Amino acid sequence: METKHILLVEDNGDITELLRTLFENNGYRFTALAEADDIVSTVRELRPDLIITDYILEGINGGEYCSALKRGTDTAHLPVIILSGYGKLLGSLGDYGADRIIEKPFDNDELISAVSSLLAVSR
Repeated sequence: METKHILLVEDNGDITELLRTLFENNGYRFTALAEADDIVSTVRELRPDLIITDYILEGINGGEYCSALKRGTDTAHLPVIILSGYGKLLGSLGDYGADRIIEKPFDNDELISAVSSLLAVSR
């Protein structure tokens, strides 16, 4: 079975390392970026199976990344999870086409479960 690849866009180093450990310990390949100038090009290059993005990032919000991916003909099928400390507010602003919005602080088991279920139905 092919190892699934997760791309994280997160500018908090502590959260990045926590998620790196969590996903690698659960058998996933993991790539983390603090930002992406062009998220669609980055995803085309890295070819992840799922993208997780923080909502509040330097200069852009993760919702804009998600929208760009969901508009791309070759990236729209990829599941996207937005992590946010403002989940309820984000829900009222719109979900940007995200497959899931998970509030911070998140439960590790809930996040792994969400990733597993989204990967099971994608592709």
